[in-house]
Amino acid sequence: MKTPVALDPDVDDLAPSGDVITAYDEQHFVTYLLLLDAKAEDADWMEVAQIVLHRDPASDEMLSRRCWQSHLERAQWLSRAGYRKILEQAAANRNR
Repeated sequence: MKTPVALDPDVDDLAPSGDVITAYDEQHFVTYLLLLDAKAEDADWMEVAQIVLHRDPASDEMLSRRCWQSHLERAQWLSRAGYRKILEQAAANRNR
């Protein structure tokens, strides 16, 4: 991991996509974990968008929902498949 993990970073309108772990992903690992926890708790997406993503669904519901959805999907991808890439990168760095 090259990018420091931030505890409460601002987020882009859309999370990255694709099958490569990006610097953005590395910076937002805590954000992704919070989103997964909130989903497991069945938390209201609007409240999560406000607290975790610093979005205001009351002023722009569609943009806020798209932001929340893309970051949640990225978090779910990381938990299903992306974590393998993190482990592979860590192993490669250790062998250098």
